[in-house]
Amino acid sequence: MVALCVGVAGCALVADDGKAPDDAITVTPDDRSRGVPADAPVEVSVPEGHLESVRMVRRGTGPNGTVAGEFAPDRRSWRPLPAGEEGADVLELASQYTVDAVAVDATGRRVARHTTFTTKVPPHRFTGFFRPEHRQTVGTAMIVSLVFNRPITDRAAVERAVSVTAEPHVPVAAHWFGRSRLDFRPQTYWKPGTRVTLDLRLRDVRGARGVYGTQRKKVWFTIGRDQRSVVDVRRHRLTVQRAGAVTSRVPVTAGTRENPTYNGRMVISEKYRVTRMDGGTVGFGGEYDIDDVPHAMRLTTSGTFLHGNYWAKPGIFGAKNTSHGCIGLEDERGGGARSPAGLFFRHSLVGDLVTVQGTKERTVAPDNGLGGWNMPWNEWTAGSALS
Repeated sequence: MVALCVGVAGCALVADDGKAPDDAITVTPDDRSRGVPADAPVEVSVPEGHLESVRMVRRGTGPNGTVAGEFAPDRRSWRPLPAGEEGADVLELASQYTVDAVAVDATGRRVARHTTFTTKVPPHRFTGFFRPEHRQTVGTAMIVSLVFNRPITDRAAVERAVSVTAEPHVPVAAHWFGRSRLDFRPQTYWKPGTRVTLDLRLRDVRGARGVYGTQRKKVWFTIGRDQRSVVDVRRHRLTVQRAGAVTSRVPVTAGTRENPTYNGRMVISEKYRVTRMDGGTVGFGGEYDIDDVPHAMRLTTSGTFLHGNYWAKPGIFGAKNTSHGCIGLEDERGGGARSPAGLFFRHSLVGDLVTVQGTKERTVAPDNGLGGWNMPWNEWTAGSALS
């Protein structure tokens, strides 16, 4: 009989003929291995006979710590399920695993083997900073964006560990901007009422050599009403639509001929009741530094805002473009609740679409803010590491 002493240190497992079973069952990684990478191969095999049972468990996790696996057709080997298959697990770093296997040879003799190995504790980790926020209500043009704190070279592995799903269902595709940013969007704008879920399964996923993920979380957000706005720079006018119907037209001042506003589709990514705008941070030196800009809504990473303006001379709004590229709406110092800027701010959501037309500036780049709607769908899907 086999003496089963699983989990008891110093206890050997022997077959009924008194021989140690180590030669009969081979386990990879080797017994008591340390520093095993999360993507290391795991296998149990026998040179003859067949495996009767194999159980691999992450120590200390209880029944839910069992690693799912499969036998070869001849039952001469066993491996964990391949990554990507339903029910598959990846090795978790800084963990100890136990492997218990029972084999039967051609004569019916049973042998068992118990081994352990410990996965490595990586010196470097990566994290993805995501938007929008958990449980936030956003506009129909919202793009899910992840920015990683370290460059990602194993982009396929990372993308495979992130999913964005919608209820009701619509296809959602990923697009990489360089090695540190991964965005997701549907082919067309979200429908109001849609619930979108971002599932991050990045813990222990290899992002680059020696760099592994830390996150395992699921967040969701809701799509609110459909509001889209168009800025006509030539007419100095902002037109607001709700569900396709015009609700207001607001006079504005946009970028000058020397500093034109970007063309194209932009998405409100941040809202500030009051913020500071310093020209030195966006390449304009000391041309301006206003520490109390009211009702500011960010449109690009490079510094384009739609904001309240209390310092313009009378008659500017709706008549002349005077800004360094931003879009200004009439406002009061401190921010007037009933001012044109205050009303637009109050009725706008992060994720609302703002389209600018009629300038001589180039179209905003897809990675400048949430500018991905300026990219055709076929180009967007081509930016996936899994396409």
